[in-house]
Amino acid sequence: MQHKTTFEENDLSLLSVKDHIATITLNRPKQYNALSRPMIASVSEKLDKVNEDKDTHVVVLAANGPGFCAGHDLKEICENRSENYIEALFEECSQMMLKILKLNQPVIAKVHSIATAAGCQLVATCDLAVASGKARFATPGVNIGLFCSTPMVALSRNVSRKNAMEMLLTGDIFSSEHALNIGLINKVVKEDDLDRVVEELALKIASKSPLTLSMGKRAFYKQLESGISEAYDYAGAVMCQNMMINDADEGIKAFIEKRQPEWTGT
Repeated sequence: MQHKTTFEENDLSLLSVKDHIATITLNRPKQYNALSRPMIASVSEKLDKVNEDKDTHVVVLAANGPGFCAGHDLKEICENRSENYIEALFEECSQMMLKILKLNQPVIAKVHSIATAAGCQLVATCDLAVASGKARFATPGVNIGLFCSTPMVALSRNVSRKNAMEMLLTGDIFSSEHALNIGLINKVVKEDDLDRVVEELALKIASKSPLTLSMGKRAFYKQLESGISEAYDYAGAVMCQNMMINDADEGIKAFIEKRQPEWTGT
């Protein structure tokens, strides 16, 4: 795919597509990309679009402005302090996170700066994450009397229990190096290298069979929910299904013939 979408500067999230890579950019820079309900709806709409695009092989989640994502919009919450509104807010945010997990394409978080609370949840939810050395991470809800319970779901599935509990109980801000050490992110790079490193990683993944990527991502998360015996049974069935697709046949032949495979996505 060689097209690029158009967008307005006041859009709450932006979508561009190039070289089989879709970039969804959070775009509330003055609010540090706080997740208001309209912004969650905007991002969810972009996720639906790329999920239906068979020519998009990888998604990058990026952000404009000084922060990656400051979590939920506390001003919005204060102005709409009712149980129904708050319930809808967290339900919509949880559904957006689940869309990332269920997306046909792998998602890479490009974290240039601070990611807190639901912003940290976003990073943990993405399949991969690359951060600059200036990025910072926290689940600071406990500091204002609001435990980061929904961010906890993604966080606790990425890092060890004690590391997750330390973040949740202290509310402290941790460096990108610490986030790397506990498994929250994959790489830490210099700020000037972030765009290049993420692009190289996205292009590498985008060069693979899109159908295989989709099958593999779906199987990865499903097997995690099972006991080990059930996981092997399920993974074996997926492996058999994968082996029978045209892209697997093409990939094996290309390997034997020492040439680059030509994927058809079938």
